[in-house]
Amino acid sequence: MSMARQDAWTQDEDVLLAEVVLRHIREGSTQLNSFEEVGKSLSRTAAACGFRWNSHVRKQYKSGIELAKMQRKENKKLPLRIKEEVVSTVTETSVDIPHLHPTNSTLTMKDVVQYLTLVEEQTLNDSRDRQLITQEYDKLLIENENLKNDNTKLFEKLKSVEDDYNALLQIMERARKLIVFEEDKKEKKVKFQMDKNGNLERVEK
Repeated sequence: MSMARQDAWTQDEDVLLAEVVLRHIREGSTQLNSFEEVGKSLSRTAAACGFRWNSHVRKQYKSGIELAKMQRKENKKLPLRIKEEVVSTVTETSVDIPHLHPTNSTLTMKDVVQYLTLVEEQTLNDSRDRQLITQEYDKLLIENENLKNDNTKLFEKLKSVEDDYNALLQIMERARKLIVFEEDKKEKKVKFQMDKNGNLERVEK
């Protein structure tokens, strides 16, 4: 049994955690199952994964969570739509079913089985395509969130540099005024007095 890790989370681990949780939400599974799956992959406890998700990662994927929930609802509706389609096809004797007997308007059990097989194959293909598209979308969504976070950090660094630059200008301005003030002060200390011959001479205090 591997020991649970105690080191800090990396960005790649956060991305993996987000991908797995979003997939479990989309497939109608529980977050606890997703935490356990991530924990096994990263040698961390499910509790640690759950804490990381709730305290940090979840805030960055609000739009992804909403999308996953919508996809979960659509996936639940899919079997019902297929059932309705099959029932509608079986009850209509004049229906034209591809690859079946075109000249026979009466459906046999064999026809229904063949049609259901075609529907099942098409559904599986559509499901695979949809899953691939969804996975690619999730990756792009996560990449977009990461870019937004990096952009925010860059703006914060730029603001910090601007603040430091303005503070430096203020320090230089105060130093300049202090130098001018000291020079003026020195000039004010100079006075003149008359010597024995009646000439004025400059005397510094």
